[in-house]
Amino acid sequence: MNSVTRPASTTLAEVPMQPASFDIWSKKYQLKTVHGDVVDTDIEAMRTRVVDALIEVDTFPSEEDREHWRNRFMFAMRSGAIPAGRILSNAGAEAHKPKTSTINCTVSGTIPDSMLGILEKATEAGLTLKSGAGIGYEFSTLRPSGSIVAGAGASTSGPLSFMDIYDRVCATVSSAGSRRGAQMATFDISHPDVEAFIQAKREDGRLRQFNCSLLITESFLDAVEQDADWPLVFPVLPAEASLLDLNDPNQVVWREWPNHDDKYLVSADGLVACKIYRTVRAQQLWDTVMKSTYDFAEPGFILIDRVNEMNNNFWCESIRATNP
Repeated sequence: MNSVTRPASTTLAEVPMQPASFDIWSKKYQLKTVHGDVVDTDIEAMRTRVVDALIEVDTFPSEEDREHWRNRFMFAMRSGAIPAGRILSNAGAEAHKPKTSTINCTVSGTIPDSMLGILEKATEAGLTLKSGAGIGYEFSTLRPSGSIVAGAGASTSGPLSFMDIYDRVCATVSSAGSRRGAQMATFDISHPDVEAFIQAKREDGRLRQFNCSLLITESFLDAVEQDADWPLVFPVLPAEASLLDLNDPNQVVWREWPNHDDKYLVSADGLVACKIYRTVRAQQLWDTVMKSTYDFAEPGFILIDRVNEMNNNFWCESIRATNP
């Protein structure tokens, strides 16, 4: 069988830019001045800007060596290697937008179950979104709706109402720029407000700045398979501790929790006492997830046990959220 060798002079033709593709490139990645004047005249100009910025990061023994690697970088981009969106948009653009980031994706620190902690993380989120990066958070660290707020003489409206705040922060910040903000909300499948989270996007216009995903555990999947009951739980709050028998498995379960707040009861082996608010059939909860995913394309789900099993940094961190 004869082999066919491509002649050295033959090059692959570049696919012509379609109108929709040009529109996306122009709005998201083409560098312009604050007055809207074009800096990147075409795709090649953008590639040159990005490659020049990347080359500046490294130290080369000679100018000849620098030019060699610059040509290699240009060859890679012309051949289809595409850096992440924030790199295309912001690398080498410091003269026109010095406070932007070349990082696409970030994850917030754990949101504390306090008004101050919630608002501080919302502030951090706003600054992150302003830089052009997306951000993810876990909201199931916030106490369920109806829980007592110590010192306020009132009850909380729950995690979803605070998600609305983050949603508006994102909408407001992104409306000032050219790129829609990207946020991911994760939520534990055992949180008492999980059904409200699953069905949140059925409400017209709500949480439209979020992708939503459930944190699914192996124990929940086992309960679905066995058609068992599934407890919905949250850490025992100080006002409730004296009202519960901490040794009664029908009232309290001891389990891992994302943060060990001083106000929570923590065992010697690091487990947190969690009050059982109610139980549901695991299969029924799973069916609610599947129906909502089919009808509204959300929530998705993350096999969080598997994620942490495969995390190379398992020894120093526990992953609870991701970015879209």
